[in-house]
Amino acid sequence: MARSLNRVTLIGNLGQDPELRSLPSGQSVCKFTLATSESYKDKNGEWQEVTDWHNIVLWENLAREAGENLKKGSRAYVEGKIKNRSYEGKDGQKRYITEITATMCYPLVRTSTNSGESNYYGQGTRQESDTSFNVNEFSQVPRSLDVPASDPSIDDEVPF
Repeated sequence: MARSLNRVTLIGNLGQDPELRSLPSGQSVCKFTLATSESYKDKNGEWQEVTDWHNIVLWENLAREAGENLKKGSRAYVEGKIKNRSYEGKDGQKRYITEITATMCYPLVRTSTNSGESNYYGQGTRQESDTSFNVNEFSQVPRSLDVPASDPSIDDEVPF
């Protein structure tokens, strides 16, 4: 049987303050949107920018850390896996949503070098590492955390 891989790495900016909740089961869950952008030249030679929005979900310690350390506009490194789920809207219609269930999430801080270049650095969470890493050198990224399976109690009528 062939193995498969479901892994996503994103660096972007939060579109909203993280929403941290405690579920009836006692689990912590945090949600936010993350914007990633890319630029390209169109057929007329003009630069265009395209922004994609990603729904991010974090669990337990990672959720609490994100709730405490991130805010709207923060730049963040997120690693996780793509999940698709459905829920019933207030109007009774079935809705579908694609989310990234994060296994790592770090706030990134801009630093300048003597040559005037800017780099973003992240600080590992207490659960993963107490060392800094340069997001341009992904081999230094600390190991990921295990996250629980999705909790059906979060399938409410509003995805965020």
